[in-house]
Formats: sequence, structure tokens, C-alpha cells
Amino acid sequence: MEVTVKTAEQLRITAEEFEMIKQKLGRTPNFNELCAFSGMWSEHCSYKNSIKWLKTLPREGGRMLVKAGEENAGLMDIGDNYGVVFKIESHNHPSAIEPFQGAATGVGGIHRDIFTMGARPIAALNSLRFGNLAEEKTQHLLAGIVHGIGHYGNCFGVPTVGGEIYFEQCYHTNPLVNAMSVGIVKAGKTVSATAEGIGNPVIYVGSATGKDGIGGASFASADITSESVEELPAVQVGDPFQEKKLLEACLEVIETGAVVGMQDMGAAGIICSTAEMSAKGNVGMRIDLDKVPMRQQNMKAWELLLSESQERMLLVAEKGREDEVKKVFDKWDLPSAVVGEVTEDGLLSFYMYGELEAQIPAQELVLGGGAPQYERKYERPAYFDAIEKFNPESIAVPEDLKSVADQLVQLPSIANKRWVYNQYDSMVGTVNASTNEPTDAAVVLVKETGKGLAVTVDCNSRYVFADPYKGAMIAVSEAARNIVCTGGQPLGVTNCLNFGNPYDPQVYYQFVNAIKGMGEACRKFDTPVTGGNVSFYNQNPEGPVYPTPTIGMVGLIDDLKKTMSLGFKNEDDIIFVVGNLNNDINSSEYLQKVCGVEFSPAPYFDLEEEFQLQQKVKELIDAGAVASAHDISEGGLFINLLESGFVNELGFAINFPKNLRKDAFLFGEAQSRVVVSVKANQVDAFKNVLGSFPATEVGVVTGKYVRINGEDWGHINDWKEKYDNAISNMLSKEESMDALAMI
Repeated sequence: MEVTVKTAEQLRITAEEFEMIKQKLGRTPNFNELCAFSGMWSEHCSYKNSIKWLKTLPREGGRMLVKAGEENAGLMDIGDNYGVVFKIESHNHPSAIEPFQGAATGVGGIHRDIFTMGARPIAALNSLRFGNLAEEKTQHLLAGIVHGIGHYGNCFGVPTVGGEIYFEQCYHTNPLVNAMSVGIVKAGKTVSATAEGIGNPVIYVGSATGKDGIGGASFASADITSESVEELPAVQVGDPFQEKKLLEACLEVIETGAVVGMQDMGAAGIICSTAEMSAKGNVGMRIDLDKVPMRQQNMKAWELLLSESQERMLLVAEKGREDEVKKVFDKWDLPSAVVGEVTEDGLLSFYMYGELEAQIPAQELVLGGGAPQYERKYERPAYFDAIEKFNPESIAVPEDLKSVADQLVQLPSIANKRWVYNQYDSMVGTVNASTNEPTDAAVVLVKETGKGLAVTVDCNSRYVFADPYKGAMIAVSEAARNIVCTGGQPLGVTNCLNFGNPYDPQVYYQFVNAIKGMGEACRKFDTPVTGGNVSFYNQNPEGPVYPTPTIGMVGLIDDLKKTMSLGFKNEDDIIFVVGNLNNDINSSEYLQKVCGVEFSPAPYFDLEEEFQLQQKVKELIDAGAVASAHDISEGGLFINLLESGFVNELGFAINFPKNLRKDAFLFGEAQSRVVVSVKANQVDAFKNVLGSFPATEVGVVTGKYVRINGEDWGHINDWKEKYDNAISNMLSKEESMDALAMI
């Protein structure tokens, strides 16, 4: 067929990019070649609209062993000759179209990024965003996505240990599904995604290739519309049992020493893995596509190049050791086939039954090589005018604060997410030190070292919407704060940057300023960015989603005995807020959901103040001066106290400080505050460690009842019942029964 600019535009290649391709090849590409460029130059694979700013993030420092972009995931030293490998990525668009498979394959794909480096995944986390939970569409998406995550993770055998879920109207059409995997690898056992050694065999391993997922990378680089439902082939189909076998086979074949390089066939499939491995090694490949194991007959060259069928890897092995590799995959009953060899010409030459179907210089396809890099225009969002007009004095302090608290505790973004996490296997391999109590960050035992990893995902996107620069700093800071409150030392960050259309200057303003804020906070905490994912085009006909730069962070707990839980321990323990109290109610759940104020500034935050707070909290925990620690976040102090009380069915009595708004004291979400409880006989020791750092005694742990300024607010278990059952009470009976059947 004749390839024209119209053909290119149908494949989401612009007219200007089509001219670039012709210049790079010195000719007009054939259809197979154009399809290869379509996949590799998509936003999803090339980062063409984001790479300029991503390069400004800190990518070295701390315990970093592999810099961002060098491999499929970041690698950091945790001592004892072991490293932690971790990464977060999005599967938003597929999950919007087919919730179960979209979410399931997102989990499978992120785990493959971990074990393709030779690491064994030990924990999974996720960050999810949905629309209004009262709507039937949201309930359908929630049920399908949660089922998909639980099904794949449970069958694969890696526990889902943490996460977050928010419900905001802007995610109605375009939910966000961000999946994170954490793995462990011994020093010297990592494998690079690099092709080396002229004449070395290229070996395809794993599931056979089918037509599912074709065009997935370019599909993820466009707005979702009502017509997107017709693009169902863009959603992959996963098999977690096959992936479990692939994991074990890949780790076993590494032990043979026959593997030179290995890469997951993720977005854009075979063309991506061959291009990236070749470009990294400054080599080429000759590939015989007809030798690729196929699930369907008569597949065309372009279909084989772009298929995103799951559970597949591409290996480069040492010449003459092909049988060793085959033996391992035969043992695990997995297909394997030598499909080509490494060449010295730098060209990717794809043949089908002896006929040359495509020939492209590998470097021209990849990020950092020939893929285009753009600098988009950006401008201050118009809605900032409404934010700047907000006056907190216009909000009267409610007389019935208990009624406000009752509403807050049942908001789905605040309430207990047990309807969700009961569908996940969260126990295998996890540990919370000497207790089974909840902690601000999930704690995972590294059996090989006896140490613990504190892991978390965090981002309040409403804060980022209000102030992209400050909001992104808060996302990094809250992740670090959660790890510190658990007794850990933050190590590094992986990010999943979810934004609207980058060609919208106001959306791009959000992106640029979020990157700036993220970079500043990461430098402050010495938590370099190890890698991640950019997901643009999270858009619907009503506009973009909130800017959502999700932060995945890993920390180290050297001594598990110093792990700190968030639950109150004893009646009569004294409750302190470490950090400054103030009158801030900006961007709080209280202000938006109860008072109905959509536009307000981001909550109070100062980066230096936050850093000093975390240093002090770590010092208090290390000194054994506190019995619990829990950071103040969504819902403010009152929700924080409830969550601490629920653990051991202990109530609390607090009093209002003078000269503070009562609603700000109870429900404000000003940052850099941590609630700690202290044994009555250790208050002096606590104050000695605290020194001059600001902290306020606000109350005491009680028996079973909650008292606010002397007023009885009821039994702690009555609050817990509302908190625990709010989400299941909102779901339709049909969705609830479906969920029970899934558990």
C-alpha cells in the first residue's frame, strides 16, 4: 500500500513527524516501518512532550545504584549486598475501557519491569482515582479495577501491601490506575536491558503473541472519548499464572550465566524491546518474525511488531548456549524460540518468511536518539483567579462541629477502604515489627537481611490543582513523612505523572510546575527519582483530571524493633501535635465536601519546616520517646485521632486551643504536623528530646469515649462502624455482592 501523510495521521503521527521520518530514513517508510514509528514515537514510549522537564529531576545521590532511565526500574542499596528495585506506572486508559483486564495487566506489567532486572518482586502498591462513588459508572469501574488488581496480584503471589484511593468528579470518565512493584536483588545478580555481542542469539520467551493490545502505546497517548469503547483490541489480556512461571524461569535462567541482556515486552511490544536493547548496546538485530510463537494464524508483520500480548520477554544469550536457555523454559512449560541475532550495523531488520518487511536504525526510534523532543508552551491557568479570591473569613465556623465530623468520617476518600483491600492478599511476606498494628507506611520484611522496607504511595491531587508547585512538594513530603512516622529513612522516589492534554498550555503549566516542586522536595530529602512514568491525555469532554503526580517512595528500617505504629497504646497516654498549629482550612476535605468550596489555595506548607519536623520525629522514635506516631492528612486532626483510636478501641479527650478556629483545629489540613502519644511517665523524656521544637499538648487517650472540649461525642466503636462501612453502604447491592464473590 502507498504510505502518505494521511496514513501517518491515522497512526497519530503528525505531518511534521512524518517528514522527520522520511529524512531519517532517506526515503518514505513502508507501512510496517510507519507502524513501528507510531508506537515508538507515541507519548507513552518517547516522552516527547515531557523529557525536557524530566531531565531536571534529581537522578543521583543517596544510595542510588542505577540512575533514572538507565534500566527498566530504579535500584538502590539497602546494605548486606542487597538492593531494592522499584517502579510505578499507569494503566489508566486501558482500565477506563476494560476495567478488569486494564488493571490486571497494569499489575503484571509493573512486576515484569522488576524481575526483568533479576529482582524478585516482594510487594505491590497502587494509587487509584475514581469519580463520584454514588454514580453507577464509578461503582462499575471500581469493582472491575479492584477485582483485576486483586486477581492478578493474588494469583501471581505478591502481596498488595498499601495504596490510596480518592474519589473526585474530575475522574468520572478517566479513572487513574497507578501500580507499583518493589523487589529485592542480590549484588551481582542484576541483568541489563542491553543487547551485546555480534552474532549472539535473540531469544523470545513466554506466552505466544496474539492480536490483543495492538496499538496500546498510541492508544494511551490520546484523549478518551465515547468512541474509545470501539477500541477494545487496545486492551491486553493477562494470565497471572503464566507470569508466575515466567518469573521463576527468568530468575533461574539468570543463574546459568548464559543471559547477556533481557527486556520485558511491554508497551509497543517487540518493536520496543528490540529497539531499546539494540540502541542501548549500539548494535542492531536481524529478527525473523515468522519464528515468533503465535496464538493466531496469518498475523501480519506490523501486528507482530506492535502486539502487546502479556507475559513475554526478549533475551540476548551467549552464542552456543541457546540450549541452556531453552532447557530452563522447557522446564517451566513456557514457549521459547531463537528469533534472530545481534548485528553490528545498528539496524533493526525484520523479515517474514525470508522477505524484508522493515529496516530501521534502532537509534532513530528511541528516547534520547531520533525520537522528537518538544518544548510546549504553558500559561497560568484561568481558574487561579477564583482560587486567589477565596477568603477563609467567608466561611463561618459551624456551631455543630460533631455533625461536620460525622460527614467527614463517611466521605469515601477518607473512610476505611477495607471493601477494596479485603480483595487483595496483603499478608504474605509482610511484617509490622513486633506488632500487627497499622503504620503510616507499609512495612515489608526483607528476609535475606532482617531489615524492613517502608513503602508508600502518596498524592493529594486537589493540593496540586490548587498550586502545582507547592502541591507536588507536599506529595513528596507526605510520602517521606509517612516513612519517617513508621521509623524508616526515606531512600528514593518513583513517580507516575498523570496529567491532561500536554497541548493545552494550562495543563502544561500544571505539569512544568509540578516537576519543579517535586524536584525541589526530592533534593531536600535526598530522595533521588529512580524512574517512573508520564501519563498525559487523562482528559474527558468536561476537561482534564486534577494534575496527579503520584509519588511512590521506599525507605529503609535498619532495626525492625524501632518500627512505629499509628495506634494509641494505653489509656492516659498524653497526646501531642508535633509541629505548628494554625487557622488554615484551605483545600481540605471539610472545605470542599462539607462547605462546598471548589477553589481555594493549597494548605499551609513550608519545605524547610517540613524537613525539620521529619528530622525531629525520627529522633523521637529512635529515642523511644513516643508510643505512636501518625501524620495529619485528609480530614485533619479529628480523623487522625479516630484512626489512632480505632486500632486498640481507645478513645480520646482533647480541648480547643485559644485563638484558633475550631474547624481549622479539628478539620484543617495544614502540612508538617504529626500526632504522637506519650506515656505519662515519659513526658519529661519526650520534652528533653523535643527541645525547642514546636509541639502542643492537645489531650489524652481515654477509655472508649470521645470527648471534645468536655462534650461527649460518643463511643469510639460507633465512629469506627461509620468509618468502616461508609463505602460498602454507598455501593449498590449488586456491586457489593459481586465484590463478596471475588474475595
